[in-house]
Amino acid sequence: MNHEPDDYFSYREAEPIEIGDNCWLGANSIILPAVRLGQHTVVAAGSVVTKSFPEGDVVIGGNPARVIKTLGPYRGNK
Repeated sequence: MNHEPDDYFSYREAEPIEIGDNCWLGANSIILPAVRLGQHTVVAAGSVVTKSFPEGDVVIGGNPARVIKTLGPYRGNK
């Protein structure tokens, strides 16, 4: 046997996920534990985010997610 069957029934605590202000998460995107997304980050639909993007102001996408575009500073609703 390759594993202990009781492992499936034990509780495991995952690292937290931090999502900054004004972030958009596309449909079916997956954010893995211990990932931090900075402010104004856009995650494309279907992306798998495996690492942090703390700088913010970016569009990320893909599997694994990478920076697709850097956004200008957020100016708010004017």
